[in-house]
Amino acid sequence: METRVIINIKGVVQGVGFRPYIYALAREHNLSGFVLNNTEGVYIEAEGSNDDINDFLIAVKDKKLPQAVIFDIQYDQTDPAGYKQFDIRKSEHRDVKSVPISRDLATCTDCLSELFDPADRRYGYPFINCTNCGPRFTIVKDVPYDRRNTTMSEFVMCDQCSGEYEDPSDRRFHAQPNACDICGPKLSLLDKEGEAMPVDDVITGAARLLTEGYIVALKGLGGFHLACDATNQEAVSNLRARKYREYKPFAIMVNNAEAAGQLCEMNQEEEDVLTGIQRPIVLLKKRAVNVIVEDIAPNQQYLGVLLPYSPLHHLLLEKSGLVLVMTSANISAEPIVYKDADAVDRLRNIADFFIVHNREIHIRTDDSVCRIWQGKEMLLRRSRGLTPHPLLMKKECSAHILACGADLKNVFCLTRGNQVYMSHHIGDLDNVETLTSFEKSISHFKGKFDIKPDLVAYDLHPKYVSSKYARALDNVRKIGIQHHFAHIVSCMADNEIEEKVIGIAFDGTGFGADGNIWGGEFLLCDYNHFERLAHLEYFPIPGGDHAVVEPWRIALSLLFRIYGNHMMKLNIDFINQLDTDKVMIIKHMTEKNINLSWTSSMGRLFDIVSALTGVRREIYYEGQAAIELEMIADPDESGVYNYNLKDSEGRKEIMIADLIKDIIADIKSGTDRKTISAKFHNTVAGMVLDMSIFIRESKGINSVALSGGVFQNMFLLDRVHRLLTDNGFNFYTHHRVPTNDGGIALGQAVIADALVELLMK
Repeated sequence: METRVIINIKGVVQGVGFRPYIYALAREHNLSGFVLNNTEGVYIEAEGSNDDINDFLIAVKDKKLPQAVIFDIQYDQTDPAGYKQFDIRKSEHRDVKSVPISRDLATCTDCLSELFDPADRRYGYPFINCTNCGPRFTIVKDVPYDRRNTTMSEFVMCDQCSGEYEDPSDRRFHAQPNACDICGPKLSLLDKEGEAMPVDDVITGAARLLTEGYIVALKGLGGFHLACDATNQEAVSNLRARKYREYKPFAIMVNNAEAAGQLCEMNQEEEDVLTGIQRPIVLLKKRAVNVIVEDIAPNQQYLGVLLPYSPLHHLLLEKSGLVLVMTSANISAEPIVYKDADAVDRLRNIADFFIVHNREIHIRTDDSVCRIWQGKEMLLRRSRGLTPHPLLMKKECSAHILACGADLKNVFCLTRGNQVYMSHHIGDLDNVETLTSFEKSISHFKGKFDIKPDLVAYDLHPKYVSSKYARALDNVRKIGIQHHFAHIVSCMADNEIEEKVIGIAFDGTGFGADGNIWGGEFLLCDYNHFERLAHLEYFPIPGGDHAVVEPWRIALSLLFRIYGNHMMKLNIDFINQLDTDKVMIIKHMTEKNINLSWTSSMGRLFDIVSALTGVRREIYYEGQAAIELEMIADPDESGVYNYNLKDSEGRKEIMIADLIKDIIADIKSGTDRKTISAKFHNTVAGMVLDMSIFIRESKGINSVALSGGVFQNMFLLDRVHRLLTDNGFNFYTHHRVPTNDGGIALGQAVIADALVELLMK
C-alpha cells in the first residue's frame, strides 16, 4: 500500500549536506517527493510503500552524517500526492526563523587530496570546500542557509562549479561556498601600506617572507592572524615588541599531528581533539628538547597548538615548511581584526605584509581553546568551530532570554526552548571596539535566530559595561544575578544537575551581595537560590585596579595587617627589594583605610603568594601570577600549611594569617619556591575538602560543583578531584562551556528562567 509522510526536522541540518543525504536516501528506498530548507529546518514529503517509508524513517533517524545534529523529528502520514520523482526544491521562508547555523568546518580529507593533486582543477586553490567542510557561521548573513544569504552571493559560479552544485551525486551538491579559481575569491599579498605586491603566487611569496623572518597578517575564517616563524627568536621578539604583548603565550600552528607530537607530549584524547573537525587550540605539555623558541610561551610548561583548518593554512605551512606562530591579530585588548581595510590601518605597525582576500567575513570569530583533563575536553574559550552550535538542555526555558555575561572574557547567550545559543568569544569589554562588537553580535544573533528576548539577565556589578547595556534596554524584564551564583549554576547546567549542590566558586573578582569583592566562595545552590556558607576572610586591596596588575600591593598590605610595624623587620627579598616610598604609601593606605576595597578572592590569594615568593610581582595578562605559580609547583610535594576557621554570622570564614606566616617562615628558611607553591596548592585543596565535609554534615548534600577561573589550574584541580572523590563526593566541573567568565552567561540564563517560573507559581 502506498502512503505519504510529511516530515519536519529541526537541528543543525543546513550547511552540512543534509538535503543531498535525504535525496540519496529517498532514491535508495524508491521514494518520490521532495526535500527543502526552510527557516525552521528541513521539510520533507516522501511517498512510497509502507515498508519503504518505514525503512526511510529509520535511516533518517540513524543519520550517518557526522556534522548534522537532529534535535527533533515530527512526521505525519497522509494520502499520496502522486509525485513522480524525488527532488530537491528551492528554500522557502516561514514566519519563524529557528535554524541553528552550522559551525565553521575544517578542510576535509577529500578537499585536501584535491588541493595537493596537480591533476585536479582546484590544485592549490586556497578556498576549496564542499558540503563536508569550509566556512559556515562566519559567512552567513541570514537563514535559510542559501548562497544568496552568505557573503559568497557576489561570486557567480562558473559552468563547472554550477554543474557540481546542481548534481545530486556530487559532494559539492548545494555546497553554498562552492567556487574555484575561475569564479571564486582571490588572494592578494599587500605591503604594510596596503599596496599590492607583484608576485606570481601569493602563497609562495608569503612563505618566502615568513622564512626570511617577517611578520605576516593573514585573513582566516573568522578574522586575521599574525604569523611568523616560531623557531626564529628575532621574529618572535619583534612580534612581542610590536604587539606590546610581553609575556602572554602565543599559539603555534603545525602541519599535522606528527609534527605536534615532536614538540609536545600528546595522548590519544588530545590528538583526537587536535585533529577533529572543530580544530581548536589545544594546550599540550611541551617537550624539554624543543625547536620552538622559549619566548613563545615564557615561564610555561604548555604550548597552545592547533592544526591548519583552512586551505590557506594548509598551503602556507606546506610551502614554508615552518612551525608558525598563529596569534589573533589585534591591538592590546581590542577584538580580532576581520576587515581588510581595518587590518592594514590597525596592524601596519605590527605586520610587515598582509595576505587578504575578497571573501567577506560577516562576523568575526576567534579560535577556540581547550585542554584535556581526565580524558574529557575542557574549554578555556568556546568560539570558532563550536559557535553557534546550541547547547541542548533537558528543560525548556519559559521565555526568550538574553544573558549578557560578564565584562571579562565576555560571552553572551540567547535561549529558545531547550536551546541555548552561546555567542563566540567577544573579549574584555574595556574599550569601545569590543563593546561595539558585543552590541553588534547580540543584534546579529537575535536576527539570525529570530529571538526577541522577554527577559534580560546581567551581573550585579554596578560598573560592568555588560550590565549597563542590559539595564538600559527598554520593554524587557531585567534580572540581576550574583556573579558566583551564576558560576555554579553554569556548572550545574553544563552537567544537567537537578539537585542541590555544594558550589565552590574560586576566581579573581565578582561583585558580592554585601558590596564587597567575592571570589573564594562555598555556596549551597539550586537553580533559584544560593546560600553563602563559607568563604575566605576579607583582606584589603589597596589602590583598586592598580593592585590587580601589581599584586605586590595586595601582598604588602596583607603583611602589614598580619605583622603590623614588625613587617619591616621580616628581612625577606619581597620587602627588601621594594622601593621604600612605595612600601610606606601602601602601609599608610592600609593603616588609615584609604582607597581600600575588601575581597575574599581566591584568585587574589594566589597572586599574593606569587608575589611573596618572587614568582610574579606585576602581571601583564590576566592570571599570569597564578599561572606561573602553578607552573613551578613540585608534583611530589605533599606538605601543607596551617589555616584557621572562624564562625561569623552563621558562616565559616577561612582565616589565612597562619598560612601567610608559614609561607614567610619557609621563605626565610630558604625553602625552594617549587616546594612553597606545591604546599600552598595542597592547602587550598584541603580547604575545599574541609568546607565540603562541613557543608555535607550540616546540610546533607554530597554533590560538589566547581566553577571560576581558578579551576583552570590543573595542579589544583587534580588534587581537589582526588580528595573529594576519595571522600565519597560526587564531583562536577565544566566541559561544554568554560569554567572562567566565558561560561557565566549560561548560569545567568538558567537562574533567570528559574526565578521567573518561581514568581509565576
